[in-house]
Amino acid sequence: MPVSFLGSINMITSVKSSNQLSLEEFLRLPETKPASEYINGQIYQKPMPQIKHSTIQSCLSFEINRVGRPNRLAGAFTELRCTFGGRSLVPDIAVVLRSRLPRQDNGLVENKFEAAPDWVIEIVSPQQNYSRLIEKITFCLNNGTQLGWLIDPEDECLITFQPNLQPEVRYNSEPLPVLNILTDLHLSAKEIFGWLYW
Repeated sequence: MPVSFLGSINMITSVKSSNQLSLEEFLRLPETKPASEYINGQIYQKPMPQIKHSTIQSCLSFEINRVGRPNRLAGAFTELRCTFGGRSLVPDIAVVLRSRLPRQDNGLVENKFEAAPDWVIEIVSPQQNYSRLIEKITFCLNNGTQLGWLIDPEDECLITFQPNLQPEVRYNSEPLPVLNILTDLHLSAKEIFGWLYW
């Protein structure tokens, strides 16, 4: 059923520092583990993934790549830094069309990705801020992302986000929306959460 979370998004406040850095200053800092993100001049460190999060992240990335990579359509990247729109984000999974991957003159992919992913997937970790994840997905959509998923392993629900549509909560075996180019990718919330019962 359609639901709207966008009206309840709280203003983001820093959990790390009250001193604002520029994006350029942030990008010069050493990488952290888990990764840190730059949003509105503040740094937020992501939580350390646990078993449920890691299971869904690895299985879902595998399924997307199983369809997207052999056909040279798209790739799923875990923890890929995406810098765009004045932010530097690290989605749990960023799916990028092959045609949008930056390349060197010899065809080798560049190391940095400075654009919004085509499909952004976030997996809720325990005690993670739901509002921040929703705001992050909607920011991506406002900057060119075609599709967003927010996956909650504890409630076994998945919320889909698409441009100009209300978010939808999915629990069952009905097909989930995927990128149009990935016509052979068929997934449901029931299948995704089934990976947690192996």
